[in-house]
Amino acid sequence: MDTSYEIEEWFNLYSDDVYNFLVYYTGSKEVDDLVQDVFIRAIKNGGRFEARSNPKTWLISIARNIAIDHFRKKRWERYLPEKFFIKQVSGGKQPEEQIIFEEEKNDLYTEIMKLKQSYRDVLVMRGILEMSVEDTMNALRWSEAKVVLTFHRARKALKKQMMNVERGKIDETREQQG
Repeated sequence: MDTSYEIEEWFNLYSDDVYNFLVYYTGSKEVDDLVQDVFIRAIKNGGRFEARSNPKTWLISIARNIAIDHFRKKRWERYLPEKFFIKQVSGGKQPEEQIIFEEEKNDLYTEIMKLKQSYRDVLVMRGILEMSVEDTMNALRWSEAKVVLTFHRARKALKKQMMNVERGKIDETREQQG
């Protein structure tokens, strides 16, 4: 099969997954150029795909490397996005509920960004994109034990941070009322 044709098929199948990964990983919706770079790199390196994992895993691995390169280029400026998730919540939520939901998403994103890189990587892949342990292993080039242990530690660290955020909000409310 022609490599460029195969990559074109993969684009049709996995471009949304690559896009979502990059949005979650970078925290920005402005990732179209990065998605394009992923598939350009895949075309250039198509012969390197060994089929030990599925193509989606290989593309996510490329996306992660491109995002890391992007951050290195932007190191001198603070690169924190305004919003975390790309999908807007609908389904009849009241405006107050929508505001609270947006605040919770922003708090979650802020706390994830405070974690060390390995924790962010595994949280995005396992927790947000719901990738399997095997796919995460292949994308990060980690052992199964490292994926499982790091994900456990990352969730624990994130939970602790989110509890501190909640405590801070409660304390702030008390100060405003007091």
